[in-house]
Parts: sequence; C-alpha cells; structure tokens
Amino acid sequence: MKIVFMGSPEFSVPVLDALIDAGHDIVAVYCQPPRPAGRGKNDRPTPVHRRALELGLKVRHPKSLRDPQVQAEFAALKADVAVVVAYGLILPPAVLEAPAHGCLNIHASLLPRWRGAAPIHRAIMAGDTETGVCIMQMDAGLDTGPVLLRRSTRIGETETTGDLHDRLSQLGAEAIVEALARLDTLTPEPQPETGVTYAEKIDKAEARVDWTEPAVVVDRKIRGLSPFPGAWCEIAGERVKLLGARLADGSGTPGSVIGPLTIACGSGAVEITRAQRPGKRPMEAQDFLRGFEMPDTVA
Repeated sequence: MKIVFMGSPEFSVPVLDALIDAGHDIVAVYCQPPRPAGRGKNDRPTPVHRRALELGLKVRHPKSLRDPQVQAEFAALKADVAVVVAYGLILPPAVLEAPAHGCLNIHASLLPRWRGAAPIHRAIMAGDTETGVCIMQMDAGLDTGPVLLRRSTRIGETETTGDLHDRLSQLGAEAIVEALARLDTLTPEPQPETGVTYAEKIDKAEARVDWTEPAVVVDRKIRGLSPFPGAWCEIAGERVKLLGARLADGSGTPGSVIGPLTIACGSGAVEITRAQRPGKRPMEAQDFLRGFEMPDTVA
C-alpha cells in the first residue's frame, strides 16, 4: 500500500520499520519540526525524522496542517492510507479525508479507556493490570473513532512507563501490519459510551512524592513517572529522582527510612530499586547507596 507515515517520538520508530519490512511504500513521512535541544540549543530532529533520513524517505515537518497549501501537498501524495502514531499535531478534516482509506491511529490503550496524551503513564498510575493498543479509524474527536483491531497485554507489578512504552511500541507495530493486511475484512467497532477516561498530559507539579499517601499509590506514581519526568523527593537536602520501586513489608512514620532504601508511607512501605542524584546517572539501588549515607527520614 502507499502509506503516509505520521509520527515523531521514539515510540513511533518501530512502527515505521515494521511497515517497511512488510513491503509497504512509504510515500512521505510527516513529523514534528526540529527543535532546540541540548546544551548548545541546536535544532534537533525527532527520532522519526532521523530514522526516515537513514531510510532515504521523504520527510515533511510542517508547523501546522491547517495551511491550504500543506493540505494540497498532502492530498497530492494520493496515499491509500495514513498511519498516525504519536504525531503531535491535530489532523483537520481535509487531511483525515485525503487518503483512500482514511487515517489509522495506533493508540497505546484499550479505548475508550485513557483517551488523550499520556495513556501509558496514567494506566500505571491508576493501578491498571491490563492495557494494550488499538488500531483506530481517526475522526474529528480526541481518540473517539471506531476501533479496527485490539491487542492487550498485562502490566507487570514492577513495570515502569519506560518498560511498558517499549512493549506497546512493538505491539503496535505488529498490530498495524496485521490491520493493513486485513483492512478489507475488518469491521470498525464504535467505541462504547461507558468506561471513557482521559489521560491528561503529565504535569511536572505531579512528580513530587507525598509519603503520607498509601504505599500502593506511591509505588504507582514512581513507576508511572519513570523515566520521565521522574518522581522525586528530597534526600539529605538533594532532589533525588526515584525511577523504580516495589511494595515492601514494614511500616512507620511517613517518610521514615526503615531499610537501606525502604521508605514508610501513609500505610505500608515502598522499596526504591532505582534512583538518580542531581548530576549523576540513574543507578540501581546497591550502586546508589555506595558511598551515600541515607538519613533517618526523607521529604
């Protein structure tokens, strides 16, 4: 099939590779424009942009798709379908309707649960035990289109957003290849009106750990915000990112250190398995503690 691929972050790269491996013709790749990054604030292309250039594909990165000229250029590609995964721009009706089979989105949740910007983070933070990917026919709403294909997976008890991100990216790649192969036989299923939840964009203000909360809530927050933006607390006056955790035995005053890296919560306790001090690399618990004396309490 002639495909326009639309994606930007690392999550989208395995999908692009899978479409090429399946023999599809990628007539153009759309992604977010390069933006200043790093110490030098030089323009840095997105991961999809870099991968597309490596593959010798045509790359376009308009700042908006509302420009009539941009829409005309998109329509002129005469694509069979557009595959959209974490692209980052709103697709106006003229773009949604241009490909012969419309635009298919790979969404990292079991819709209608967790529509919106941060479905992986929110699923872990909410304590969901299952998630997955949906191949959805895009419409004008926010992740409201009918679903062509679903693939589910369990969420591990100690899994972080980073871990789940990588698994869902691969699952999405497999699902879209299957969906395209079966496109003529799949029946779009409207999303049910019950069970709708919204995955609001992660706000860095959410990231500070409140040790008075139950251990299950603290554990989910640490895992759900790892690796970005990273839950944090103050340890010995330093702002330390907490990047891995598991529930632990024990109890005590919230914030008290009851083991090498085990912290008491409002009820129960959490063991920190991975952490990062300012200016240092992320470390496993045993490496973090080497040469670092834990105080009696954290804040």
